[in-house]
Amino acid sequence: MNAVVFEHVPVAELPEKWREKLAQASDALVTVRIEAEEAQTDVPAEAFVTDDPAFGIWRDREDMADVSAYVRKLRQPRYNRDGSRNEP
Repeated sequence: MNAVVFEHVPVAELPEKWREKLAQASDALVTVRIEAEEAQTDVPAEAFVTDDPAFGIWRDREDMADVSAYVRKLRQPRYNRDGSRNEP
């Protein structure tokens, strides 16, 4: 694990929220150690819940059954390189 360590830091130079948690005199010296957080684990699919009525409103659309093909069609340019129009 990688860590960054700052030694002999005056409490007065720390962010206000840190100073509040320390409850030390402002002229006291501290050592600050900053470590990388561990990567979060994936949330199981069952844990996702929403009450938003708009969520999933297009799930029954037949023209979007193949999502990849639908998006590819949307991204297809309107015109070919030679200037002729693409057919929908």
